[in-house]
Amino acid sequence: MISQSQPRHWMSLARPQLSLCWASFIVLMWFVSLAGAFTLPNAQTPVAYLLCGVLIRAFLHTGLFIVAHEAIHNNISNSRRLDDAFGSVAAGLYALLPYQRLAQNHRLHHRFPATDRDPDYQAGDSTNFLTWYVKFMTTYQSGGQVWVSLIGITIIFFALMACQVSIANMMLFWIIPIVISSLQLFTFGIFLPHRQNDSEFKCRHRARSINLPVFWSFITCYHFGYHLEHHLYPHLPWYQLPQAYRANKV
Repeated sequence: MISQSQPRHWMSLARPQLSLCWASFIVLMWFVSLAGAFTLPNAQTPVAYLLCGVLIRAFLHTGLFIVAHEAIHNNISNSRRLDDAFGSVAAGLYALLPYQRLAQNHRLHHRFPATDRDPDYQAGDSTNFLTWYVKFMTTYQSGGQVWVSLIGITIIFFALMACQVSIANMMLFWIIPIVISSLQLFTFGIFLPHRQNDSEFKCRHRARSINLPVFWSFITCYHFGYHLEHHLYPHLPWYQLPQAYRANKV
């Protein structure tokens, strides 16, 4: 295991331009895929293509949350203001989430990981997937946020109907991807890395990494399955987490 005090040449690589390009590309592809998916004629499109479209949309929707997450850590650019702008847009597009509250909760998650003071953690029983998922979701819909989400989504829904977007397309390529994405983020970014079995975690970050090949690590959750590395190096952008994971295994 590499200690944090040792030099890590891969962490010193200049990356603001690349991070900004990645964030912009993810947001752009989210819009492009949404526009393309909304024009698909479902009755004439093979089911396999529709399923592929749903999964791509879910993956890109998860990407929006990753952009917001990177903004919280100031990993997109050298400008805090620009990062917060990216974060606000991405969190809003993701599920009308308030970026500042998301940022506050995530900082608590890093400060008190997998404890009673961690908003993302379910104390008492961290092995029950369903109850923890419900708790995780309700945390970000409390304090009136649920009404903001419901009313906002309803307004968007009817606005899209007025633009002749079919209800089937909205369900397939907007609503369902939100649900899949929430499950993806929770499973690979919270539940598997932070659940506690019989033994306690040996480090203060109370996190583990999921041993996946780089390709599947990217597909499952933009490398945030390498979760211990993210907690060790929170200012490392998501695309460099595989390098940290490989280095820590040496």
